[in-house]
Amino acid sequence: MSELRAATRQSTARTGLVEFDGARGTVSIPCTIADVSGTGARLKLDWSLAFPKAATLIFADGLRKTCRVAWQKRRLLGVAFEDGVASLDEQALMMTEEEQTLHRRHIGAQVRGAREARGYTESQMANLIGISPDDVSRAERGEISIPLHQLTHIADLLLVDLDSLVAGPASIALPPVGDTELAAG
Repeated sequence: MSELRAATRQSTARTGLVEFDGARGTVSIPCTIADVSGTGARLKLDWSLAFPKAATLIFADGLRKTCRVAWQKRRLLGVAFEDGVASLDEQALMMTEEEQTLHRRHIGAQVRGAREARGYTESQMANLIGISPDDVSRAERGEISIPLHQLTHIADLLLVDLDSLVAGPASIALPPVGDTELAAG
């Protein structure tokens, strides 16, 4: 099945539950967590009925994340975490280290592409968001995470949608992540 969110990360294929309040009480639906990021997930459901605007995603290890539905197409569902970016501890439970690295690299590539499209240098961007040019460079290479408040500020400055930075199609081809890069990250 084709990926509706063209984010560059590996499929997680983990199982979980989606829980919400129904007319007759709490409803729990099994799902496959097809991919996950620090800000949301793409789920595969066993049914294609209308879905509520908010629900709780429960991971197999018991981690619970309140979500809002970003999109639904039949049995595929995109959800965004209500509390913003998941903590590093939560992300470690939701994604492997390699998946986290790929996600950081994807976001960095999106930021770099948007920055270059607007004609900003790394130094100009750093001055506008209040960080060092080295941090901009490292974030664009995916070596460090970009906090949500800075991503929001960057999206506003570059006149792009925050979702396109986090989950949009890859703007450039990313080289594969090797074991040596993970050990250095």
